[in-house]
Amino acid sequence: MEKPKECFKTSVGGQALMEGIMMRGPKKICVAVRKPDGGIDLTMEDVKHHKWQKIPFVRGACSMIENLVLGYRYLMHSAEVSMPEEEQEQPGKLDLWLQEHTGPKFQNFLMALAAVMGGMLAIVLFMVLPTAIVGGINHFVPLGWGKVLLEGVLKIAMFVIYLFLCTRMKEIHRVFEYHGAEHKTIACYEAGQELTVENIRHHCRFHPRCGTSFMILVLIVSILLFSVLPWSSTGLRVFLKLLLLPVVMGISYELIKLAGRYDNLATRIISAPGLWLQRLTTFEPDDSMIEVAIAAVKPVLPGRPEDGLW
Repeated sequence: MEKPKECFKTSVGGQALMEGIMMRGPKKICVAVRKPDGGIDLTMEDVKHHKWQKIPFVRGACSMIENLVLGYRYLMHSAEVSMPEEEQEQPGKLDLWLQEHTGPKFQNFLMALAAVMGGMLAIVLFMVLPTAIVGGINHFVPLGWGKVLLEGVLKIAMFVIYLFLCTRMKEIHRVFEYHGAEHKTIACYEAGQELTVENIRHHCRFHPRCGTSFMILVLIVSILLFSVLPWSSTGLRVFLKLLLLPVVMGISYELIKLAGRYDNLATRIISAPGLWLQRLTTFEPDDSMIEVAIAAVKPVLPGRPEDGLW
């Protein structure tokens, strides 16, 4: 069957969760999670709009932080909903104390802090560690300009290996299948087709506007931008890299927006690394996963497709 052509590019997108999917539209967010009894749990909330979303390059870093916080919260929610009651652990003493002595605002703050700390750990792993390794090697064997090349290779290799190892975990593999269901559902919507399991099944699981594509763009842009930073001190280089990280995110975000909005030679080149890497982060979903994606996306779709253009 020939794949239907794209009719428009939407801003509607989402995130794969534990046995579920979050979809975000212009005005609403919907989280759909498959419950142990086979039903689908739906949670809705309004999209919060911020002034920084209209400021080019600034919105990249801000959006990254917001997505980390919201993504962590939705992931925890999906884990709770999808877990059978007999497997759910009783809350520990600390959890009970927090429930009794703190309010939702403080608990949300702790959740946001956990998400940001997780993001910082990823930054250390993929940004700082390669620099430290190359700096250590260069201390014994002068590498010259080879330092930049080796650092870039290490950075990309570590990220790809990390994603590959994630696919070996059964739970994460299922999340990546839901990721495929999310992409295929958006592609079906952008093709102007009715959102049915049969229609969605024939669409591609790869999409240029994806978190995986954003992350690989962050790494590529960082390699190019950080290539001019001094190597006189490994500590100084790491400090400057962290200082410039918001700039890297800002540039990467604008590139992903271009790739998601236009289809030409330049945007296809921008999209190519991310689309290739999605072979590790998206897998073909089964029909039950597509049903969850449909349940998540329908409540957030705008009344007219043109009201949600990317």
